[in-house]
Amino acid sequence: MQSGSAEVTGPKIYGSAGQAVEGLLFDGMTIAAGGFGLCGLPELLIEAIRAAGTRNITFASNNGGLDDFGIGRLIGNRQVRKMISSYIGGNAEFMRQYLASELEVEFVPQGTLAERMRAGGAGIPAFYTPTGAGTEIADGKPRAEFGGRLCILEQAITADLAIVKAWRADPEGNLMFRKTARNFNPLAAGCGRVCIAEVEEIVAPGGIDPDHVHLPGIYVQRIVTGVHAKPIERLTLAGGAG
Repeated sequence: MQSGSAEVTGPKIYGSAGQAVEGLLFDGMTIAAGGFGLCGLPELLIEAIRAAGTRNITFASNNGGLDDFGIGRLIGNRQVRKMISSYIGGNAEFMRQYLASELEVEFVPQGTLAERMRAGGAGIPAFYTPTGAGTEIADGKPRAEFGGRLCILEQAITADLAIVKAWRADPEGNLMFRKTARNFNPLAAGCGRVCIAEVEEIVAPGGIDPDHVHLPGIYVQRIVTGVHAKPIERLTLAGGAG
């Protein structure tokens, strides 16, 4: 199996993350990002966005990373206007900006966020769900009963750009994700008008078994390779004897 962007070429393959985002970024845009906790984050693409200085971004992502890692780097640099997220507990600056009304946050139940992304990729404008009915999540949203259960209407997410992290890609952009990185990445990829995939390895055509393609290349417009060391999100040490 061939690997490495130097060995496999194609029109979708870019030489760096900076080149991959070129011409796609603008102030006020909406970006959908894959990742769950620190797993499956497109770190190099996030750094390219930081370097570009794009401002007033709305991010749809399960979480905001850490204070100095992932989307947290953009939040700390005041490039993010709004987060559509399920979890903020690991990022102190995220929390501080939110409590100070410096950052708008739309809290979304995790399953609802996943389905909003999936619906955006499937061309479904909105859907009803019982999740959040009867809570603050339902405020201002249309309601209806189905089978005796109260449901609320949730709108799909369609982003200007999707950035995702995959394990392997072929030159056509067919992607294979590794373990839990498969959680939000395929959904985020589908809801972007343009999708950039940051991958660890590019294999030759036919290098991915068709049964192992987790996301078809039709959803992916650009590919870049790179591996970035990530911190441990929550370090837990076993206590010593005695």
